[in-house]
Amino acid sequence: MAVPVALTIAGSDSSGGAGIQADLKTFAALGVYGASVITALTAQNTRGVFGIHPVPPAFVTAQVDAVFDDLEVRAVKIGMVAELSIIEAIAAALSRWKPEHVVLDPVMVASSGDRLLSAEAVESLRKDLIPRASLLTPNLPEAAALLNESVASDEATIRSQGRRLLALGARAVLIKGGHAQGAESIDYLFAGGSVTVLPAPRLATTNTHGTGCSLSSAIAAGLAKGEPLETAVRGAKTWISAAIAAADRLGVGHGHGPIHHFHRFD
Repeated sequence: MAVPVALTIAGSDSSGGAGIQADLKTFAALGVYGASVITALTAQNTRGVFGIHPVPPAFVTAQVDAVFDDLEVRAVKIGMVAELSIIEAIAAALSRWKPEHVVLDPVMVASSGDRLLSAEAVESLRKDLIPRASLLTPNLPEAAALLNESVASDEATIRSQGRRLLALGARAVLIKGGHAQGAESIDYLFAGGSVTVLPAPRLATTNTHGTGCSLSSAIAAGLAKGEPLETAVRGAKTWISAAIAAADRLGVGHGHGPIHHFHRFD
């Protein structure tokens, strides 16, 4: 049997810890063949983002078409989309190729606090991409930004925001609790009319660069392997927790260092 294939559509991270590079490392670590469509080049490292160079939308389209024309893509992960015209190009390509699984990570702000999505593109993200997603994976600030609300600080608000994000058209929503406080980092999976609460111990490390990218691509890897959604989410959470726990062993960079994608092979 051929190896399952997953495609990441995202920005490139020149320091290798997030974006396309993190996604491809994740796919490889989880036994999935990774293809990529680059939406933007970034000049960045563990300390911040110093420049963004969007790829022309027509060339984003050309990359997507080249991959789907030849590879049997079982799942797509979408990360940084950079600007309105690129969102429109991706939406049109998804309409043409109709992949079974689309994991949309609405990347708006980097871990360093740098804005990665232009303000005018947010409405297009809501209108054109979220309805095509089988899973939307915002963190707490992203969930609030998508709804034009304050960041949720209690479970009741998180549940309310999750239901309203579902109403935007995604088949399922995973609100990630990494930005909250407390001994546990609690994620909430909204799918099939129910809410699944997914707690994990909060790990004491500053080396978390690329965590969101890697979690969404780990879920896409599970879906590409044929796992049910909840199984893919639970497996991705277990893997990402171990990758964060092992991050300090890498010693890469002087800011928020990357997680350890290949911790299983140490």
